[in-house]
Amino acid sequence: MLLLAKIIVVVVALLHIYFLWLEMFAWTTKAKKVFRNFPEELFEPTKTLAANQGLYNGFLAAGLIWSLLIQDALWQVYVALFFLGCVAVAGVYGAITASKKIFTVQALPALMGILLFLLHHLA
Repeated sequence: MLLLAKIIVVVVALLHIYFLWLEMFAWTTKAKKVFRNFPEELFEPTKTLAANQGLYNGFLAAGLIWSLLIQDALWQVYVALFFLGCVAVAGVYGAITASKKIFTVQALPALMGILLFLLHHLA
């Protein structure tokens, strides 16, 4: 169960690295295909805002990766739970305010990781 939780941490981190790239470096190109409901004429004027959002996604990815490098098993779980919790909150907020799809893509994997870590700790 612990191995599966760590795999989910890697998957969530990779997703956030992708979000970073999309929002910081591909907002006016590839992001148009991903965010099809966003008006095309707004991509250029919101480029700086998207880059800022991408940077925050990068911080989440960095924290998740850092959690996997911590040697102390208990602190590794604490740090992973913190960053997965941040991702879950961001995903729930995004689902409420922007698109319900965000819950599935962002919050659900993080919540699965949290659940697996908690189940491992309770076992």
